[in-house]
Amino acid sequence: MESNLQKKGFSNLQLELLKLYALDVPDKNLLEIKSLLFGYFARQADEAMDKIWKEKVGGRRKQGSGRRDIIEVKERKNSK
Repeated sequence: MESNLQKKGFSNLQLELLKLYALDVPDKNLLEIKSLLFGYFARQADEAMDKIWKEKVGGRRKQGSGRRDIIEVKERKNSK
């Protein structure tokens, strides 16, 4: 089945998520799964932001800083 779905353009992540459809997951568990997925992708985004920050500004971002910091740095660079 997986090879047929892969031929149709499903990613490995989509294939794994499709396996969950066969389960009758209670709402409480569904919320936990959503939270896990959100946490994973949030960490990935945060790591990407740290990499960009380190390349453009140097050092590590302060905890809780984000997109606004990069915009402010770009604005400072453009005003020079």
